Amino acid sequence: MSQDRFGNIIDPAVGYARGALLQSSVDEVRRLRQAGNTAADFVAREGGNKIAICTGNLRYYPVSADDLPVLCEEWVGSGLFGEELRQTAIAHMGGAGHEQAAVINRTSAGIVATVLAHAQGNPVVSLVPEGDRSHASVTRGAALAQVPVYDAYDLDQLKTLILQHKPSLMVVTTVTSELAMLPDALTSDAVKYAQSAGCIVLLDEAYGARFRPVLHGGAPALSFGADLVITNADKAGLSGPRAGVLCGDGAALVPVQAKASELGMEARAPIAVGAMRSLQGFTPDLLIEEAKDGHDLADALEAELQSTAVQRSALGPKLDEQDVFAMVLDMANATSSPHVPAEVTAAIGMLMLRTKGIVTVNTHGQPGGRVSLRLKPTSGAVARAGGAQAVAQCVKSAMQETAAHLDDKTWFSNLLFGED
Repeated sequence: MSQDRFGNIIDPAVGYARGALLQSSVDEVRRLRQAGNTAADFVAREGGNKIAICTGNLRYYPVSADDLPVLCEEWVGSGLFGEELRQTAIAHMGGAGHEQAAVINRTSAGIVATVLAHAQGNPVVSLVPEGDRSHASVTRGAALAQVPVYDAYDLDQLKTLILQHKPSLMVVTTVTSELAMLPDALTSDAVKYAQSAGCIVLLDEAYGARFRPVLHGGAPALSFGADLVITNADKAGLSGPRAGVLCGDGAALVPVQAKASELGMEARAPIAVGAMRSLQGFTPDLLIEEAKDGHDLADALEAELQSTAVQRSALGPKLDEQDVFAMVLDMANATSSPHVPAEVTAAIGMLMLRTKGIVTVNTHGQPGGRVSLRLKPTSGAVARAGGAQAVAQCVKSAMQETAAHLDDKTWFSNLLFGED
């Protein structure tokens, strides 16, 4: 059993240590509910135009009034926009034109449904950037399918795992939520090798479908020839709503649609229309603007914290949860705490939300999501929070306040859950 730097046992299902407060997904849902209450209180005080979304996900609903009575109608609407959706998805991901498309109610749900549809009782092989890991939906889907997951970080490891375990499905995470990225050449070689070995290949392009081509000059998602590609409708320059757009070979896609429908994971017409409009509204400039704001925020946070622990990504700064924990311990002149890093970053996020309306994954992330302190500002978020320096000062202030209550379990419980 692996441990973090502070001796806490890491839960392998999520990749971080559980604590006395955030013991499970149930507690993370309680935290998410309290985040909603805290955000509502902030909006009541300051107005909705002061909310600053720094999760990298906008999650608006960009349909027009004309869409509502016709395309969003549940019985026949999907038939009216189905072909437009297909062509939009193909164009967005750079396909050849023959591919099929579907919308799943979450990208995570699409990945789970793919594992359930295509694992065929065999282990799943997952290719991820070195030093990172697959999304939790890969491991959770495999757990539901009652098969193991084996991670590879380069082509040689991948070949060894495929020869050893003979998988029916390989998942390739081109860009992780931490924004670690696979080289396009590795992705291409991996797809070809896995398919030659009889695997269905799914590319998890939640970020990658736009992040790679726009900011790194990478190849379009569908050009790698994978059987299936999935991307978020609300990440990396897209407006939302939250949904997963799945595109690829019809023979591979239909079983996933069937499994998603069996489990209530398919997106109904209103969400599918919103996802289509989100793709149609995308321009590279939207993502480039987000990247610039993220760069400015990283500069400000480095200056405010005077720490080399601030990591930079193309969309904003990140502090590893264990580095944050160490910094808060130092601020408190302490060597230990009854809390774990995930609880400390959750507390910092809740304070930022309460004081500045800054929405982070530390308050609004789903159970099992990353717990590092990440700031990926969406369009206009930094300005709504008062500028990059104001956001950086808010981060430091929240860290200091958390340090002042580091041993106070009642304070943590009240902050995270709204209860003593």
